[in-house]
Amino acid sequence: MQNNKQLTEQEMQQRGRKVFMLMLVFFVVPIIVVILMFKLNWKPSGSSLGELVTPPRLLNTPTTLKTDDAKIIAPELWKEKWSIVYVTAACEKVCLDKLHDMRQLHVSLYKDIERTQRVLITTASDVSRIKSDYPDLIVINQPISDIGNLSQQFQINGDNVSSGNRLYLVDPLGHLMMSYQPSVPLADVRKDITRLLRYSWAG
Repeated sequence: MQNNKQLTEQEMQQRGRKVFMLMLVFFVVPIIVVILMFKLNWKPSGSSLGELVTPPRLLNTPTTLKTDDAKIIAPELWKEKWSIVYVTAACEKVCLDKLHDMRQLHVSLYKDIERTQRVLITTASDVSRIKSDYPDLIVINQPISDIGNLSQQFQINGDNVSSGNRLYLVDPLGHLMMSYQPSVPLADVRKDITRLLRYSWAG
């Protein structure tokens, strides 16, 4: 009887170790792999079509910022999914065209849609039409005095962030890591993102 009890305790310990190892594999290892990719500047085979931000920038989002529906932006905004980001001042035709492209890009990811999100950062005060057309788009619209610090973190090569018409990619650890000039075809942006999602366990 005592031997059976000892065996049961040993089995429980073994199961506990297995559960712990599985947690390491599924939650800790992916994060370590992504960090090492950045530290060692390792990229999957195939040339990137965007501009790699080196070193990747950990975004600092002020806790006072709000979304278009007056909700305080949670610190986890950048740390749950891969984020496709667009930064602009007033959102007029060029901006609306880019938002359409972002939605097309998002839809084209098929099974990886849930791993990605789209974010618009703008100083436009009225975004009702945008939210009507793109209800799943995360919109951060604040006056320049409030949003300026966040916007400037997306500056690449001294370009004007608000008029550069670039797309940006933020990883699930909150790092700005890729930038795409407006001349890069949407299909090429998709190739880059698809490759990153394929090789990354994060997000």
